[in-house]
Amino acid sequence: QVQLVESGGGLVQAGDSLRLSCAASGRTFSTYADMGWFRRAPGKEREFVAAISRSNSSVADSVKGRFTISRDNAKNTVYLQMNSLKSEDTAVYYCAADRTGRSVVPSTARAYIYWGQGTQVTVSS
Repeated sequence: QVQLVESGGGLVQAGDSLRLSCAASGRTFSTYADMGWFRRAPGKEREFVAAISRSNSSVADSVKGRFTISRDNAKNTVYLQMNSLKSEDTAVYYCAADRTGRSVVPSTARAYIYWGQGTQVTVSS
């Protein structure tokens, strides 16, 4: 099995920055598997935030220019750097991983097999 553990969430003020981390472990985890971040705000559906494959990445329009996704394959860890945070970024952020990598990194939740428990990000205005 694969375990995903998120960290880095917290309470910040609007305009601040946070960096989320997601460490993957497990015998079956592929170093080059697609990994992504999704979020669920109170009363809203889960939405795509960003994803990264071995060779490309994708970021949702709502966070483009403010959020950056990166990965450290040696550590099996993916990061989400969040700058210029807004109150509407308040949500539980979930890390997700697929079994393998695809030619186009997926932005739909159903493409991902493994999920973390989530980390709360709260942005006060």
